[in-house]
Amino acid sequence: MRSAKLVSPKKITVYDNEPEPKTGAGQVLIRVKAVGICGSDVHVWHGERPDVTLPRVMGHEFSGVVEADSGKFKKGDKVVVDPVVSCGTCVSCKRGNPNLCSTVKCLGVQVDGAFCDLIAIPEEKVYRFPDSLSFVQASMIEPYSIASEVIFRGNPAKDEKALVFGAGPIGLCILEGLKLKGLSVMVTDFVDSRLAKAKELGADCFVNGKMEDLAQAVKLFTEDFGLDFTVDAVGNPKVMENAVEMAAPGGRIVVLGFNPVPAQVPELFLVRKELKVMGTRMNCKRFPEVLAWFGEKKVHPDAMLSAVYPLSEIGTAFERIAADSDNMLKVVITL
Repeated sequence: MRSAKLVSPKKITVYDNEPEPKTGAGQVLIRVKAVGICGSDVHVWHGERPDVTLPRVMGHEFSGVVEADSGKFKKGDKVVVDPVVSCGTCVSCKRGNPNLCSTVKCLGVQVDGAFCDLIAIPEEKVYRFPDSLSFVQASMIEPYSIASEVIFRGNPAKDEKALVFGAGPIGLCILEGLKLKGLSVMVTDFVDSRLAKAKELGADCFVNGKMEDLAQAVKLFTEDFGLDFTVDAVGNPKVMENAVEMAAPGGRIVVLGFNPVPAQVPELFLVRKELKVMGTRMNCKRFPEVLAWFGEKKVHPDAMLSAVYPLSEIGTAFERIAADSDNMLKVVITL
C-alpha cells in the first residue's frame, strides 16, 4: 500500500510498501480515490501546527470506494467520510456534539488521514454519494460541510444582508450556502482573482479591502443599517473588530478563523446592538445536507478546482500552493 507522509516541515515522502489497515468491528475499509488539500494541511506542511506530530499522513477531504462488504455498505459503494474523530462517551458527545468532544481529533491532523491507498473508518462516519459525482467532486463535500455548520450555527434568514470575510475555498463554500438560503451576500478579500470567483459563484457585492473602503461599502450595501450576518473565515484580529462595528442591531457574527493575537472588541458594541458572536468548529453531522446540495447540483465545486495531481506528485502540489497561494483555490490529489 502507498502512503504519503509528512516527515518534516515541507518534506513529504511517498512509501510504497506500507502495511494495509485492519478493520475492526463496525469499520469500513475504503480505497481512497481523491483527497483535497485543505488550508489546514498547508499550515501542517509548513510546520505551523504544534498539535501535529510527525510523521503524519495528512488528508481529511476525501472520497473513495468501499473495498469489502461491511454492515450497511457493499463493496464498490462510492463514499465520502466525515473526518471528525470523537470518543462518543464524553458529555459533549452524549449531547450530540462530537465536534466538541473532550478529545476531538481530525483525520489527517492529529491522527493519520487519507493520503494513502486504503483507510479503515467507523461506519457511522461514512456516507454514500451519487454516481453523478466524480471522485474529485465528492472530495469537496467536506469543505461544504464547514459552510453548512457555519450557517446552521448562525441561522441566517432569507433576504438578510451578509458579509463573508475571505474568498478562499471555505469562504466561497459559505457564500454558496448563504445564497441557497436567499441572502444578499457581500464578500471581501485582498485578492482580485478570488473576488472574481466570488462574483462567478453569486456574490451580490465584492470589495477588495486593501484597495477600497470596506466600511463605506457596507453602508451602501445595507442602506446604513449594518450587517445582519457576518462570517470571519480569515482569522485576523482586525476582522473581528470590524465585524462588531459594522454589525446591524441584533446581528450575528460567526467565527471560524482564529489568531493567537486577541481582537480588541469593545463590549459597548455587543451590548447596545445585542450582538450574538459564536464560534464554529469543523462540522457536526452536516454531511447529509451537503450531499443533498451536491446531488441536486445546487453548488458548484468545479468552479473552485485549480489543479489535480497524482499521489506521486503530492510534494509538487504543496510547493505550487505555497508559491501561488493567491490563485490556487482547491487542489486535489488522486490515487
